[in-house]
Amino acid sequence: MTTVETEILHPLSESKMSLSELWDECPEVHEILSTSTTLDEARIRLYHFLNDLEWEYRSGKVELHPLVQSTALEAIKVFKNIISPQNEVITQVSSLSYLWRLARGDKSVLSELDEGFLLEFKHLFKAIAGKPDIYPSFLLKGVEYFDFSRISGRAAGVARSNYLDEVGRRMEAWIKRYPTGLDPDVIERRKQNRQRILDFFGATLDDWQDWHWHVKHIFKSKEDLEKLEKLIKLTEEEKLAIKLATENKIPFGITPYYLHLMDYEPHRKYDAQVRAQVIPPMHYVKNMIKHKGDREYALDFMGEHDTSPIDLVTRRYPKVAIIKPYDSCPQICVYCQRNWEITGPLEPGAMATWQQLEAALKWFEEHPQIIDILITGGEPMILSNRLLERIIDRFAQMDHITSIRIASRIVVTIPFRITDDTAEMLGSYYEEGRRFIYFVTHVESAYEVTPEMAEAVKKLRKQGIYVYNQQVFTQWNSRRFETVALRLALKKIGIDPYYTFYPKGKWEHKDYIVPIARILQERKEEARLLPGIYRTDEPVFNVPRLGKNHIRAWQDHDLIMIRPDGRRI
Repeated sequence: MTTVETEILHPLSESKMSLSELWDECPEVHEILSTSTTLDEARIRLYHFLNDLEWEYRSGKVELHPLVQSTALEAIKVFKNIISPQNEVITQVSSLSYLWRLARGDKSVLSELDEGFLLEFKHLFKAIAGKPDIYPSFLLKGVEYFDFSRISGRAAGVARSNYLDEVGRRMEAWIKRYPTGLDPDVIERRKQNRQRILDFFGATLDDWQDWHWHVKHIFKSKEDLEKLEKLIKLTEEEKLAIKLATENKIPFGITPYYLHLMDYEPHRKYDAQVRAQVIPPMHYVKNMIKHKGDREYALDFMGEHDTSPIDLVTRRYPKVAIIKPYDSCPQICVYCQRNWEITGPLEPGAMATWQQLEAALKWFEEHPQIIDILITGGEPMILSNRLLERIIDRFAQMDHITSIRIASRIVVTIPFRITDDTAEMLGSYYEEGRRFIYFVTHVESAYEVTPEMAEAVKKLRKQGIYVYNQQVFTQWNSRRFETVALRLALKKIGIDPYYTFYPKGKWEHKDYIVPIARILQERKEEARLLPGIYRTDEPVFNVPRLGKNHIRAWQDHDLIMIRPDGRRI
C-alpha cells in the first residue's frame, strides 16, 4: 500500500506570504471562521454562506460572464466537499480545522502548514468570489479582445481568420521550445554522441545497427558507471544515485542507443525527460532500498497480486487480459509500475518457463470472453522471433482472440530490434476481417522521436500493424505545450496518440508526479487547440485493482480535501 507522507517544505512560519493574501480574496469566509467559537459552528455557517452565494449566482442577482460563473459554482462545490465531515473521516485530514485556527490567530498552526496550502485556498477563494483570473487564457494575454458578434459576412471571416493566425503563432512559439529528434541539428549532435560511444567500445556502424550489440553493452552495473562518466557528463547527484542503486541491486539499465539521445552536458535543457527516464533520483533509490525485502507487495500499487487468476496473467477488464512472458527489460524506466517485480536488465530467470507459459495459454483458451490479448512484461520484444512466434501462434489459433497487442518500448530503447523479418513475422498474423495486430509503446517526449524510430515504425506499418503511444505524464514532460509537441512529432512518423497516463501514485515516484489538475489543464488549454486527429489520446488514472479511470469523467472523481502541505486529495 502506498503511504503519502506529509512534507512541509515551505512552512508558513518562515514564509514572506501574508495571511491577508488569503483572506482578502473572500472576506466573508474569514469573518465566519474568526467569529465561530467551535469548528462545527464554523462548518454550518460556511455551508449556509456557500448555499446563499450559489443561489445569488444561479438567480442572476450577481452578474458574471458564463465562463466565470461556471468556475465559481464549481469552486463552491469543491469547498463544500472540503468542509464535509464525511470527507474528513475518509481522508483523516481536516482542512477546515487549519483554516479555522489560522483565522482565530493560532500561531502554532503556521509551522504545520506549507505555503502550498495557502496558495490552494487563495485561488479557491478567488474563484468562489467570482474573480478566478483565468480569462482570457494565458495564451491570449496581450491580444486585444474583439467582439465578433458586431460584424458579419466576409468582414467577420477575415477578422476571425486574423485572430486565429495570432493564436496559431503563439502556439508555434511554445512548441518550438521543444526540439525533436528529427531536427537536423539534433541529428548531427547525436551522430557525434554515437561516434563517441562506438569509439569507446571499438565498434562499427554495422555493430550499432545490430540490436544484439546493444543488448551486450547495456550500462547496468557499478563498473558501468565509470564507463558512463567517460561518455556523458553526470552531476554529482546522478553519480551518487546510480552508485547506490547498482550497489544495492536496484534495477538500473541504459542501452547505448538511449544513451546517445542524451546531451553531453548535464544541463537538462532539452534532455530532462530522457535522463529522468533512466537515471533515478535519490528519493527513489532510498525508497527502493528501504523496501528491498518487501517490494513485491509494498510497491504493487495496482494490486496485481489480486488481479492475477494464474501466473503470468493479469485481468482487470471483461474483454482484455495481459500475459507477461518475460520479467525484465534491456532498459529500466524509473517510473515503471511493475518495479515490484521487474528484475535488473536481462537477468537470468526473467524468462518464464514453458510450463508456466503453457498453463497461461491454456487459461486464455478456456476464457472465450477475452478478445484482446496484451503481450507485455518486462519487454516482450527482447525475446527471439522464434519464441515470440510460438506464443503469438497459440493466440492466433484461438477463435475468440480478435486483436493481439504488443506492449513494448523497444522502438525507443533499441529500434534496430524491429528488423524486416520481425515486422513480417508480426504482420503475418494480421487477417483482414478476422484479426488485427497492434503495437503500443511509451514515447515520452518529442526529443525521443528519431529517424531510427521512424524507420522501425515504418516497417511495422508496412505490415498492416497499427502503432499507438501511451505517454506517461510526469514532472519531466509536462511543461506548457510539451505534450502538443510530442503529438505532432509522433504523427509525423505514423504513431497515433492513444492514452496519456497519469503516473501511478507510488511514493517512490514522488519526483515524477504532477498535480492531476495539470493533466486536465493540458487537455483543455493546449491539446484542444490541435486538430482532433492529433489529440486522439485520453488522459487516464489507473485505480488499483480496477484499472483505467478517465480523468475527464467527473462522475468518477472529486476534489475532496487539501492536505497541510498543499497536496490535493
